[in-house]
This record gives sequence, C-alpha cells and structure tokens, in this order.
Amino acid sequence: MSAPLALKTHGLSKRFGDFLAVDAVNLEVVSGDIHALIGPNGAGKSTFFNLLTKFHLPSAGQIVFEGQDITALVPAAIARLGVVRSFQISAIFPAMTALENVRVALQSRAGIVFQFWRSKAVLSQFTERARELLAEVGLLPQAEQLASSLPYGQRRALELATTLAMEPRLLLLDEPTQGMGAEDVARTADLIRRVAKNRTVLMVEHNMGVVSRIADRISVLQRGRLIASGSYDEVSRQPAVLEAYLGHRGQRV
Repeated sequence: MSAPLALKTHGLSKRFGDFLAVDAVNLEVVSGDIHALIGPNGAGKSTFFNLLTKFHLPSAGQIVFEGQDITALVPAAIARLGVVRSFQISAIFPAMTALENVRVALQSRAGIVFQFWRSKAVLSQFTERARELLAEVGLLPQAEQLASSLPYGQRRALELATTLAMEPRLLLLDEPTQGMGAEDVARTADLIRRVAKNRTVLMVEHNMGVVSRIADRISVLQRGRLIASGSYDEVSRQPAVLEAYLGHRGQRV
C-alpha cells in the first residue's frame, strides 16, 4: 500500500504575462515526510509556495491537500485547514517578549482580535501552551526576553514557534537557514527534524548540507518545471540536476 499524500499538485502553473514562472508541476508530498524543494535562483520555488498558500492564483492546475481540492480557497481558509507558511524574513514583534509573541499567535489562531487595552487578560489563557511551544523549539529559558534581544538564530526559532501556534498539518518553510552561520544552521536543521516528527514539512532550502541531512525526499525545479524527485542520493546523481546547478555533468550537487 502506498503512503498517504499530504499534498498533491496536478499541472500547477503560474503565468505572469508572457513569462511562465511555474510550468505544469506535478508534485507529491507524503504525509509525515520532510520534503525539500530545491533549484537554482529563479527556478520558481517561491512562486510555487505562493500558489500553495494562495498569495498567487494559479493560471492552471489543481492543488489537493489531504484529499481535498483547495485550488479555489482563499489564504485564510488554507491556513485554517492547517497549511501554514513561514517566510524568509522574520515576522515577530521585536518589542514583545518571546512568550508574548507566541501568545499573540495563539490568540490569532483562536480567532480573538488582538487589542492592546485588554491583551494581558486575554493572553494569559494561552500562557501554558505558549511555554510548551517555546520548549519545543528550545527557547523556554528565553521566554521573558525581548524578541529584539535574541540572536538571529533564536529569532528564527521564535518565528517557528509562532508558526507552530497555528497548528500546522503541512508546514511550509521558506529558506529556514538563510543568513545563518554554520552553528545556527546545524541547530536549525536539528530543530526542523524535531518539530517534523508529528507533522509534514515542505521546505525551500539552498543549503545542500541541510537538505542531504534531514530531507526524506527532494524535488528539483528548473525554470518553473519539475525535473527530478527522489531521495538525495537519487536526485544528486541525475544529469539534469547537475546541468541545472553546475552547467555540466561531472559532479554531484
């Protein structure tokens, strides 16, 4: 029996005028996997993510999440189903503590409008869960620190905690290690592997060391087209992938 799919796209395409940014992509993401989407700059990876979360409307094709056609849904409906995305640029409140940032995210998930004049009383009900999420990403000791005082790697971990507050079933990570030093990259890779234990992750990532270490499956885009899918060992040997990355066929990615 084949593994159940969290996500499947059929002929998914996006055209901007005469430019075809995503070209008839058929992608399958297995439930519970860490699936990496890789490709050279300009390959269409971010546009593909924007199609999944409906920040762009598809020009053609279909998106199916856990058996449900979500192609026509609006972004808020996509998020309510559990398709949640983090972005390349950190999106946290620097003047709030780490704990307050996660509580605000939990409050948003609960559908409670954030109002500063009543926030303390409203947010207190989310404290226990917020502390659990901080512990999950290794930030519980920093709960009372201002987000602005955290090192870059910890700010990205905090952003992940706020993303987890949205209770994702499919977690979309856009360049999670971008701008990090080697030590933070290693910690972030370990963190992604930990939080993926009970979730499905689809991530765009340029760091091939991270991809080879934690991804169960890899898909490669080039000029908007899907040119390869498989394990890291399978994909890294394919001539089309070597051509896309290196312009020749003589070395593994």
